[in-house]
Amino acid sequence: MAPRGCEGHPPPPSPQAWVCPGKMLAMGALAGFWILCLLTYGYLSWGQGLEEEEEGALLAQAGDRLEPSTTSTSQPHLIFILADDQGFRDVGYHGSEIKTPTLDKLAAEGVKLENYYVQPICTPSRSQFITGKYQIHTGLQHSIIRPTQPNCLPLDNATLPQKLKEVGYSTHMVGKWHLGFYRKECMPTKRGFDTFFGSLLGSGDYYTHYKCDSPGMCGYDLYENDNAAWDYDNGIYSTQMYTQRVQQILASHNPTKPIFLYIAYQAVHSPLQAPGRYFEHYRSIININRRRYAAMLSCLDEAINNVTLALKTYGFYNNSIIIYSSDNGGQPTAGGSNWPLRGSKGTYWEGGIRAVGFVHSPLLKNKGTVCKELVHITDWYPTLISLAEGQIDEDIQLDGYDIWETISEGLRSPRVDILHNIDPIYTKAKNGSWAAGYGIWNTAIQSAIRVQHWKLLTGNPGYSDWVPPQSFSNLGPNRWHNERITLSTGKSVWLFNITADPYERVDLSNRYPGIVKKLLRRLSQFNKTAVPVRYPPKDPRSNPRLNGGVWGPWYKEETKKKKSNKNRAEKKQKKSKIKKKRKQQKTVSGSTCHSGVTCG
Repeated sequence: MAPRGCEGHPPPPSPQAWVCPGKMLAMGALAGFWILCLLTYGYLSWGQGLEEEEEGALLAQAGDRLEPSTTSTSQPHLIFILADDQGFRDVGYHGSEIKTPTLDKLAAEGVKLENYYVQPICTPSRSQFITGKYQIHTGLQHSIIRPTQPNCLPLDNATLPQKLKEVGYSTHMVGKWHLGFYRKECMPTKRGFDTFFGSLLGSGDYYTHYKCDSPGMCGYDLYENDNAAWDYDNGIYSTQMYTQRVQQILASHNPTKPIFLYIAYQAVHSPLQAPGRYFEHYRSIININRRRYAAMLSCLDEAINNVTLALKTYGFYNNSIIIYSSDNGGQPTAGGSNWPLRGSKGTYWEGGIRAVGFVHSPLLKNKGTVCKELVHITDWYPTLISLAEGQIDEDIQLDGYDIWETISEGLRSPRVDILHNIDPIYTKAKNGSWAAGYGIWNTAIQSAIRVQHWKLLTGNPGYSDWVPPQSFSNLGPNRWHNERITLSTGKSVWLFNITADPYERVDLSNRYPGIVKKLLRRLSQFNKTAVPVRYPPKDPRSNPRLNGGVWGPWYKEETKKKKSNKNRAEKKQKKSKIKKKRKQQKTVSGSTCHSGVTCG
């Protein structure tokens, strides 16, 4: 069966079923149809990849539910859309050759975040979004949570959906979790979401939803709530499938009741897969990875249009706040582009951590603006709880700030610094030392911090090239075109004025040692508040073969406790029997036989 598009709804009915049915319908019905058209025409007309009959199908499903929203709640509907591995340049309004009409329009009518930071890889960004805390305060400061690790987001952290549920929100997650699942208590439905439909791992096949972590460690990874969603194993492209689920949630929810939707799309993370029709506009792109990536992003753009259309159709839009973000920078070897920024996904250069982001909402006071104030992914936690009229416990130490007034009204950001990370396990800078850190900091440790205009990096920050668009002209990207930097021997500290030099071309660490020392002290202060790193070795019990062919919770602590208690009881009973036996033997050995002979 040929794959359907990204719209997330069934094929449209025949034109006779809904187009201009003047001869078939009474005049009253025709008048109603014209009103419907007037209400929706403006939104239906934009988005180059959209087909009118496909959108008509959604309107036909909505029927008479299309009407201006009337809200009985002051709490806004919160829609957080997280793209996966989208590069900084990979959006139309940043100059990309990839067409993203939906993102361009939503951003242009909202507030573009042009000084917005996330983490360089998947799990850290997601954990910081959902807790409002830096990695060093959750123990997730090293790498990602891997499928075979008995690890997850610490259970003692109150999550964003849990806080929103406290104030009456219905909470739903669709898409990629990647915050651990080794215990049932780690699953999304146990961390505050009323419903979950998506994947638990970091990546997988877009059609089959299978993932191999290593040879012999393969399994199915699509869940509905706490169970494998075998019924959805129909070869449907995940972007389409997730969009369809979002539409179903909105269609069945009362828009007068607040809803939180966390849509974490799998796109545009590898493997590079997309339905065939999205390649049509990109035949001129020679590099196959870039072409596939472009098709995936176009599909994602169209899907987001359909999510926004559903918000309007079902009466949510007028009281909604839509936030769009990438989880980290793009990966050039997988088609992504961060040009003109330095570095890529997995690095602490700007290309790894500076993200595409914007807010779109009728509730914004200053629409059509650009925000250049400092914003970090941890800020969404307190911001959304505040918008929801919720409360944050005084004893909870958050790293995020409420930045709604900064975004909506253009006020100064309360944020003046960002701890990008301190990873005490990653110490690959062979020439790093305490001496290089002026006795304040061991520069072998990978770390990065931003304080106002200044950014300091220590250790090995990762792949540091600039990858311009022309590097994608051949299979590759072709490193011949890259602007390569050979890290000088002994180099383990860098300092940049990011405001003046956002592309990190001029290292100022030798020129301003005083500022270097100041930022090293700040790193040291942050490090004193860090909790131990959680990065356990893999557990062979995680193998999907032992779990019905499915990736899922495997660690049964209660069973383990019962077994250990049972073992203790058995050992105790055994000891008791041995003591009793010995006692009996002593009694027998001390007694005499009836014949008068001592028993021995």
